[in-house]
Amino acid sequence: MKLGIVGLPNVGKSTLFNAITNAGAESANYPFCTIEPNVGMVAVPDKRLDKLAEMYQPDKFTPATIEFVDIAGLVKGASKGEGLGNKFLSHIREVDAIVHVVRCFESGDIVHVDGSVDPLRDVETINLELIFSDLDIVERRIQKAQKLAKGDRAYAAEAQLLERLKAHLEEGKRASVFPCEPEEKALIDAMGLLSDKPVIYVGNMSEDDFIGDISNNENYQKLCALAQGEGALSLPICAKIEEDIADMSAEDKALFLGELGLEESGLDRLIKVCYELLGLISYLTAGKPEVRAWTIKKGTKAPQAAGKIHTDFERGFIRAEVVAFDDLIAQGSMAACKEKGLVRSEGKEYVMQDGDVVLFRFNV
Repeated sequence: MKLGIVGLPNVGKSTLFNAITNAGAESANYPFCTIEPNVGMVAVPDKRLDKLAEMYQPDKFTPATIEFVDIAGLVKGASKGEGLGNKFLSHIREVDAIVHVVRCFESGDIVHVDGSVDPLRDVETINLELIFSDLDIVERRIQKAQKLAKGDRAYAAEAQLLERLKAHLEEGKRASVFPCEPEEKALIDAMGLLSDKPVIYVGNMSEDDFIGDISNNENYQKLCALAQGEGALSLPICAKIEEDIADMSAEDKALFLGELGLEESGLDRLIKVCYELLGLISYLTAGKPEVRAWTIKKGTKAPQAAGKIHTDFERGFIRAEVVAFDDLIAQGSMAACKEKGLVRSEGKEYVMQDGDVVLFRFNV
């Protein structure tokens, strides 16, 4: 999973990126501090994997990972080459989802590129640049479809669909909220439009607002309402707190967060929301050689899940020996689960469940 962190200059996105990845990206109080995107890999926290490691004492421990990309701050006119322009947009094109950091705090020490804090204006600035870029793509596709429609009626229907999409985008609306039929949606998804990518709006708040009553922060409440209207997700976060705990040990981090009345870090919450946004789950493999988490889409069947490990596993799939994580922990071993009849033999039509502990049988 590859997530692009975007936002206007000086909203706290590089501070957040540094905190959650410990990558050391430059962060300063002026625009375009981030030019080339910084990339950081983050292990997905999974207490189930930790439990399995305690049980098996494996030689290798491999959690699932997420790749975060800190993309340069955007300004108006990027789609026309202003600021870092198309370089910014090309970096967004490569990610699976967008983490859009929006400033929801006031500060006289940190300059806002537009002179004031207004989350709705800031979101619109970036969304419009994505939409303008998409309009260029859609207009070119319309011209192509119209030419091909002279010899194939199917392209006439495509041209009509794209004309509707163009009108939708020209109203300043994201492609992700374009009303269409499933087969039409499939065609639009294949175009890779920037405004069609899943989005999490992250409201960067001051420490006082974040620890206090979040509902009192009007800026964040506006952001939540906007996200809900788009069918997107929103998440409050305090980049300053994440920065403070970045270098702490797990024990010190838990103690510090507990003193603030927080159960988990912003990173942990962000990862959970990302999994929800993209419809992802994890299945687990466990043994003395390795304990590992594998990320798949909800609804994935056993052979395709096996293919995540190796293509031979999918090609020669025979069956999956599956036990629920809770049953395995309760019984203490796979052998005990087999004695109790808790290990299931599943075939090619089995739909994987979050937390399945699996041994795949295959033959090639």
